[in-house]
Amino acid sequence: MSAPIPDPPPASYKDDTHAWLALYRAPGIGNRRLLKLLSAVGSPTALLSASGGQLKSLGLSTETIAYLRQPDWQKVETDLAWLAGAGNGLIKHPDKAYPPLLAATPDPPLLLFTHGDPDYLRQPQLAVVGSRNPSRDGIALAEDFARWLGDRGLTICSGLATGIDAAAHRGALNAMAGTVAVTGTGLDRVYPARHRDLAHRIAENGVLVSEFPPGTPPLPANFPRRNRIISGLSLGTLVVEAALRSGSLITARQALEQGRDVFALPGSVHNPLARGCHALIRDGAKLVETGAHILEELASQLPLLGQAQHNPPTAPADAPQARELPCEYSELLAHMGYDTVSVDQLVQRSGLTPEQVSSMLLLLELEDSVHSSAGGRYTRAR
Repeated sequence: MSAPIPDPPPASYKDDTHAWLALYRAPGIGNRRLLKLLSAVGSPTALLSASGGQLKSLGLSTETIAYLRQPDWQKVETDLAWLAGAGNGLIKHPDKAYPPLLAATPDPPLLLFTHGDPDYLRQPQLAVVGSRNPSRDGIALAEDFARWLGDRGLTICSGLATGIDAAAHRGALNAMAGTVAVTGTGLDRVYPARHRDLAHRIAENGVLVSEFPPGTPPLPANFPRRNRIISGLSLGTLVVEAALRSGSLITARQALEQGRDVFALPGSVHNPLARGCHALIRDGAKLVETGAHILEELASQLPLLGQAQHNPPTAPADAPQARELPCEYSELLAHMGYDTVSVDQLVQRSGLTPEQVSSMLLLLELEDSVHSSAGGRYTRAR
């Protein structure tokens, strides 16, 4: 004889927030299915109050039914304790505070945990994503684009990852419009841990947001799901540098599926970090070279930015001038072009000895005219 299904939870737990948090941790119910269940029964409280027979008629498993009749209220209390902390909040779908662009996507998260100012989620946003191991030029480009576009009213959205994400957040923090960081963990932790200071700055001049409740670790499956929120919050997605197989391309594909613009920066055909961007451009992404190109594409969706300056920033009049290099060094830079090259390639192109090339590259690097990268390769500075 099977054990009886426990009675529904006490009435004291049947307020809206308790019910939402209890349902959100139910086993065997994903985001899409929970949305369908709520459409069928009307509200989270109604679903928790349903009889075992009613729940079974909805096609739920025995394990899920047992949980819904007796949720893990201790974890709910843990969530509520986190929500009571300074700067923490919860946005439910479809509250008025819920970001309208995200609500319009096929799979909007039903709960958003926030830390910082949630009003940033409703501002016009541009997602900036890319490689976790970018070149120095890629980092500089991400910061420059984020800062320039942020000064013209676009809030920059990214994923707090190392590399391009972090550079985009830093650039945005130096602009007027602030930044949004979408995480793949609960907001009671910072991942990666090295970005703790960056996360604190974002909370002061933007908002951190996650669909995952407190206590959620950085599981690999969380990050592709996180990416749909980055693109869903944004009018468009800019990919700065990306290999052919990268999470950035997942974000770009999700943006296209959501009917959003995708922008990509081109690079050298010899740079593996440019191949993902080139693939996106071949598939219809918009090739951009300046922030003005992005504003032109988004102009119809940004009426409040109609008076924004569309000219890229220029160097101030008192900017220091680069020291003129001896002709043999300029010739070596010409042989280098703007590709990432090895010493052997430069030896072959220039006719110089390996010792001569290595010595000249050392001086050029000290002059910040070239940048070295892994594998003994060099790139000309922008």
